[in-house]
Amino acid sequence: MAKQGSKTGLSVLFADDEPSMQKLIALELPTMGYRVTVCGNGLEAIRLLKDNKFDVLLLDLDMPGAGGLEVVAKAHELNPEAEAVILTGKGSLDTAVAALREGIFDYLSKPCLLADIDKVLQKIAEKKEINNKLRAATNQLERIEGKRRLVGDSAGMKQVHRLIERIAPTDSGVVILGETGTGKELVAREIHEQSRRANKPFVAVNCGALPENLIESELFGHKKGSFTGADNHRIGLLEVANNGTLFLDEIGELPKQVQSKLLRFLESGEVRKIGENAATICDVRVICATLRNLEEMVERGDFREDLWFRINTFIIKLPPLRERVEDLPLLIDHLARRSARMAIPEGAEIYTPEAMELLRRYEWPGNVRQLANVVEHSMILAGSLPIGKDALPSQFFGSGQPQRGTNAGGGLEELMAFDAGKTLRDLEREAIIQAVNRNEGNKAKAAEELGISLKTLYNKLNQLQDKK
Repeated sequence: MAKQGSKTGLSVLFADDEPSMQKLIALELPTMGYRVTVCGNGLEAIRLLKDNKFDVLLLDLDMPGAGGLEVVAKAHELNPEAEAVILTGKGSLDTAVAALREGIFDYLSKPCLLADIDKVLQKIAEKKEINNKLRAATNQLERIEGKRRLVGDSAGMKQVHRLIERIAPTDSGVVILGETGTGKELVAREIHEQSRRANKPFVAVNCGALPENLIESELFGHKKGSFTGADNHRIGLLEVANNGTLFLDEIGELPKQVQSKLLRFLESGEVRKIGENAATICDVRVICATLRNLEEMVERGDFREDLWFRINTFIIKLPPLRERVEDLPLLIDHLARRSARMAIPEGAEIYTPEAMELLRRYEWPGNVRQLANVVEHSMILAGSLPIGKDALPSQFFGSGQPQRGTNAGGGLEELMAFDAGKTLRDLEREAIIQAVNRNEGNKAKAAEELGISLKTLYNKLNQLQDKK
């Protein structure tokens, strides 16, 4: 057999009371590239878990002393990052399938081939590799920007925090509504971190940033050769998020075909890769967010009504920053410390009274994300505290700028409403170019700021290029 596992280095705890299986696994798994520890019963497996860390638990369902599921329950406490695979006889198949919803990665029916074991271990290795990359990216972002958290003590934000506390311990569907930049992903993370899934993966996907022809593959995975360009087997993000949380931002951008497949997953837990007939059972909490009106999309036939009913057990609406200006001091303090541009003593005044008055009067079309950019901008220009109004960006000065009390509503329309006397095409072009430049060419972020899908942004950029 080819040593497909030679690059994984996974550490495996194998527990089975059959001596022949113990001998086979002890001999063969190391030749396939896995580090393996073998024991003959569940109690010994639990003892080993107390002193060692394993990537994978390969456990017989029925063993003397403690069965495989009892070992898994103990492992949640002793080794929460380990993935569990249950070996079961055909008579216990229903029990094994039910166990998939209790944190089991997969099950194998006995007698099973070494190739079957290798295949499931490879899936675990692939999942861990993706999780490690996600974790590294998150850690790098936190090193650069500091820890991101949901900040606010206003009445609207207190209500949000109360809802999170109530909802988090459940597995109920949640839809987070709010304008661009209000912190929808932060709410989803808070729900995850206060849930029983906190030690498992949190995977965030911006549906509007994925090309329409790749969304299904990203979420569900694909088999090698299943379509043009599918040169390798790919695990989907639903499997990566198994036992954890998947956050689908801008769910209104999902194509109808993928909406149907997502609904089936939510109803059955089945993940069926493109090109594969067999389904994998996964246990994932799905949290959704959008700035679009999904009820109107349902009425137009653009969004499935049954999917809408399935995902919106609870709705959390994030207030825009202009409706919670009393949170500005807390937010500014948090964002200033997160940026690490300068040392900030406790209780320090970050902005002068004149600058703070301008910040309070501003309408904040880009919400907290825009505030973060303003704080970064002004700290770089000022160089010391307190920051005066001269260090604020130009949009805070002049008669055409959005101030509190205007009809600014966020997104592209509002950004275009600042300057009278120009054609609509000129205003749209300027708004798009400014958003792309502010986000250093990151078109996905620019589209979010403008309140449009990535596909719409590309279409508008192409139209503007054609009209030059």
